[in-house]
Amino acid sequence: MIHLRSVGKRPGVRLPDAFPFDVPVIRALDTLEFTHPVTILVGDNGSGKSTLLEAIAAAARLPAAGSDPLERDPSLAAARELGDALRLVWAKRTGRGLFLRAEDFFGFARRMARLRQEMEQDLSNLDGEYADRSDYARGLASQPYQREIHGMRRDYGDGLDAQSHGESFLVFFQARFVPDGLYLLDEPEAPLSPLRQLALLALLKDMVAQGAQFILATHSPILMACPDAAILSFDGGAIRPAAYADLEQVRLMRDFLNDPNQFLRHL
Repeated sequence: MIHLRSVGKRPGVRLPDAFPFDVPVIRALDTLEFTHPVTILVGDNGSGKSTLLEAIAAAARLPAAGSDPLERDPSLAAARELGDALRLVWAKRTGRGLFLRAEDFFGFARRMARLRQEMEQDLSNLDGEYADRSDYARGLASQPYQREIHGMRRDYGDGLDAQSHGESFLVFFQARFVPDGLYLLDEPEAPLSPLRQLALLALLKDMVAQGAQFILATHSPILMACPDAAILSFDGGAIRPAAYADLEQVRLMRDFLNDPNQFLRHL
């Protein structure tokens, strides 16, 4: 399913000569079309792939996984400004989805742990507050807390902070990915081992079969190999389609694995 069909600059909008508008790929952006359920954005650091991904998330008003909502996160102020200059064309507008930067996940995990602890404490306090009330009244008062705690355990088990980073990342994705959603993921490979990255690819495949669309910015040759994905390179100051075998990241990783000493002897 293609939900977001294309993104481009709004007609007549004049871009200021300041970040993020002075990034070459942003300055040169005309219309960027999404033709596959999975689109992979690749490029060196500073090429603009994360900048554009953040701006699309802001323009689409996607919920963010960070501790602050996307519309209030101070670190995304430039992305919101760029998002206001973008025009999004939808094939099918969806209210489902998520924007995730790898660094935001850990703030989310801490916030969930704190919220669960507070609810468990409030639930414990009810025993004292309702000591002279009936079991029915005590049970009625505890229901909202029990429902929320049960929901957290159902979705996240013993807690995202009770697992390794890679394990908790996958648990988070499994809990938050739903059919017919639009998901913008910035470097999701950060806490994932190669094996866990393959597990993420399997999860993406399952969700695509259920109508989800993904746009990923990544440095991982494993994620770049996502079957049937469109690859867009941000290197060279313009956005261009690219073949997996031609990507610099893939060639460099292959050469390094074939002969590490060829690179390490120059250190």
